[in-house]
Amino acid sequence: MTGSTLATAALPVLDLSRLAAGGAEAESFRHDLREATHDYGFFYLVGHGVPHELIERVITTARRFFDLPEADKLAVENLKSPHFRGYTRVGGELTQGKVDWREQIDIGVEREPVALTADTPDYMRLDGPNQWPAALPELQETVAEWYDELDRVALTLLRAWAVSLGADEGVFDAAFAERPSTLIKIVRYPGRSDPEPKQGVGAHKDSGVLTLLLVEPGKAGLQVEKDGEWIDAPPLEDAFVVNIGELLEVATDGYLKATVHRVISPRTGDDRISIPFFYAPALDSTVPRITLPPELAALARGITVDPGNPIFTTYGENSLKSRLRAHPDVAAIHHADLVEKNAAAAAQNSRA
Repeated sequence: MTGSTLATAALPVLDLSRLAAGGAEAESFRHDLREATHDYGFFYLVGHGVPHELIERVITTARRFFDLPEADKLAVENLKSPHFRGYTRVGGELTQGKVDWREQIDIGVEREPVALTADTPDYMRLDGPNQWPAALPELQETVAEWYDELDRVALTLLRAWAVSLGADEGVFDAAFAERPSTLIKIVRYPGRSDPEPKQGVGAHKDSGVLTLLLVEPGKAGLQVEKDGEWIDAPPLEDAFVVNIGELLEVATDGYLKATVHRVISPRTGDDRISIPFFYAPALDSTVPRITLPPELAALARGITVDPGNPIFTTYGENSLKSRLRAHPDVAAIHHADLVEKNAAAAAQNSRA
């Protein structure tokens, strides 16, 4: 892979239990949270209260899923889901048009599909049911527990961010109050780098609000871009790697920036389990813009302008953009009209 220069800096480590202490300690935590995400967009989170037993069980259950016979995994393949849910085989996802070398199962909030009319926004097609493997019934129960724990952590962080930015603690709550669109991926990276590093997942930003990432102990590969260089972010025991998504960049006019990151494949003969929790609001929600205090507003850098990756203020538009690009095979099967519409719009823009 190109751009493999590594910086020597390490990501900050924040302890969420400081927030529960209240008073000056909580205020100090909020300050550190704001600074870490302004400077890096990434940090490690400890003291979060998620039980160690559940963390171990999630990793174990993930391994049991990937150890299933191929036929059991393909029974819930995402090609069968217009909602982009289910199993993606190795090489079945793209980033920046290049193949990601991983297999995964995508699990969203369980819902009935939306009845589509001519007036229904395209992004509402993302709402719908999950596909659960019949050969591993405990996966659904474990994921439900995981969702509840991480939803608590994510909301706590989001409220702490709001206060640290001079806003009311509940400024973001309405966007998550009904029909949140949080997504869980359970991912396995097979070994492929030997010795030249190969793409596990290409360089990208997350489209939502924030991400809580659990990485299997001892399994490196995540890299974070800072000042044009890559910082290695190996796992810390029982810690989450946290990063902000594009919607917090929108909410703060670029004071907080969604940070580019990537994953390098493990060495041949090894593999890696990774479980990101993408905390996201309702598809039709628009995250409120925060009026920053003058000293912070002076440091806001504006929303990133990238014609190849526009940031939309409505979450559903941002999410649909990402899903159509990452899974063109699912898009071609279930959303050919959107593929045609996007191609026509791209052609018109190129002529403009």
